[in-house]
Formats: sequence, structure tokens, C-alpha cells
Amino acid sequence: MDYGNQTLLTELILVGLTQNLKARISLSFLFLFLYIMIILGNGFLIFTIIVSPQLHTPMYYFLCNLSFIDLGFTTCNVPKLLHDIFFNTGIISVIGCLTQMILGLFLGITECILLAVMAFDRYIAICSPLRYTLIMSWRVCNCTTVLMWGVSFILSLIPIMMKPFVFCKGNILNHVACEILVVMELACGDLSSLEMQMFFQSFFILVTPLVFIVVSYICIIASLLLISSAISRSKAFSTCASHLTVVIMFYGGSITMYMGQARFSSNLKYISLIYGFVTPTMNPFIYSLRNSEVKEAFKKHSDIHLSALFRCGLVD
Repeated sequence: MDYGNQTLLTELILVGLTQNLKARISLSFLFLFLYIMIILGNGFLIFTIIVSPQLHTPMYYFLCNLSFIDLGFTTCNVPKLLHDIFFNTGIISVIGCLTQMILGLFLGITECILLAVMAFDRYIAICSPLRYTLIMSWRVCNCTTVLMWGVSFILSLIPIMMKPFVFCKGNILNHVACEILVVMELACGDLSSLEMQMFFQSFFILVTPLVFIVVSYICIIASLLLISSAISRSKAFSTCASHLTVVIMFYGGSITMYMGQARFSSNLKYISLIYGFVTPTMNPFIYSLRNSEVKEAFKKHSDIHLSALFRCGLVD
């Protein structure tokens, strides 16, 4: 591979959000607080689902996967971001940048597919309740999970396999993390085929699951309107509203980022904060505060642990 006399880079610089000292201090505390909330919120949700037998259903199984993805996605980006803000440095090795890019793609693609799977799960539960245990058996859930993670891993490697990235167009990335749209701006050679592939892959990964989700919820709403019991209808609406809120936040930012590249290119790093911080922070609270089963399971285990502490004399 020949790039003439251009110097090939081994390190890149992430510009970040601001160079102002006061702003960096404020942002560091804000992002640290949000990261702690993401860890505690998603950790609480995973723990509650694992230790509560009544939550061992396909819906909560996929919700546990969602929390795990959110933990992984933020841990992939946030510690480096906090380090850069604290020490006012954005230096990252090319290998580190590409690793961060691939992990971000992998987890982002997995979440896109998972949200569609969760919509299908709600569709079957509401529209075909008598066949739910047959269609959404644990074997189906496990196979779906393996397929979902496997396909996401392969799709995340396609950009690198199509054209291994070598950087020779400068070393400044106007972003807070190594996302593929920004990384591609510094790559050498003709990237037209990769850009076309990225567009179609984004369409397949983002638009197709979103259309599937919309169709699923149209069917769900039609079925809910036929339910005579107001209590059952309200409970179903509450569960669906939680999932729809997450879908709107995640897909809104992702589609704007990857399907509106030319128009919003200067604002990519701000748009990425929506699915990088806002969605992972809100997910556990949306699903736990709006879900009576999660709150009851948490209260039950809290009472059990408190009773145990009282018996051991650890709490007065």
C-alpha cells in the first residue's frame, strides 16, 4: 500500500468539547456523575433481575442484555473522556482509537437489533399471549441472543476488513471519542466505496429495525384498544411506553448521526452525547420507575436483606 511521502500517524488527538478551564471542570463533574449513575442504575437493574425469580422472563432477560450493553458502551468511551478532560489531553494511539471505534460499533449495532427484538417480544406477549411461551421459549431467546451478538460483531468488523485504516491526513479528530464517521476523515486513500457501504449498513442497521418496531407497535396499539379491562390495558401501555421512550432517544440520536452526515457533520460530537450519555443514564430509571414488577422485586429483596441485618445485629 503506497501513500507516497506522507507521514503515517501512530497517535491521534481528540479535540473534546472545550478548552475553557471552568467549562472543563464543570463537564468533568457532570460526566463523572452521569457515569456513576449509569453504573449504579444499570448495575441495580441487572442485579434485581438476576436475583428475582419472578423476573426470569424473556422481557427481563433482554432488558438485562440492554443494561449490559449500556455499561459496556459507556465504559468504552467515558473513562478516556474523563481522563482527557481532567488532564487536558486528547492523545490516543491509533490502535487504541480503532479498538474504541470497533467496540462502539459492535455495542451500538447490538443495541439496535436488541430494541427490535424487545419490540417483537412485546408484540407476541400482547397480541398472542396464549402462544407466548411457545414462541418466546428460552431456547429461542438464547439462539436469538447468540445470533444478535454474532451478527453485530461481524458487521462491526466490515469497515476494517473492507479497507484497513491508515492515517496520513492530519491527526486531529473533532470529537470526544473515536467514532467511525470522524475517523474516516483522516484515513488515506479513496474511501468512496467504504462511505457507500457505511450508508447502506447504517440504513440496514438503523432504519430496518426502526420500521419493524413501528409496525410492531401499530399492531400492539390495535390489540390494546380491543382489551376491555382498563387495568390490563394500562399495565400494557406502561410497559410499551418505557420501551418506546428508549427507542426514541436511541434511534433519534443514532439516525441523526449516521443518516444525516453531511448536514450535521460539525455537530457530531454533541449528537453522540445523546446515545452515549443520556440514553444509558435514563434506561434503568425508565424501566425501573415505570415498572411495578421491578420495584416490587427490589423492595422484596431490600426487606429480606434488612431483616437479615437486624437478625445479625448489624442494624439497630
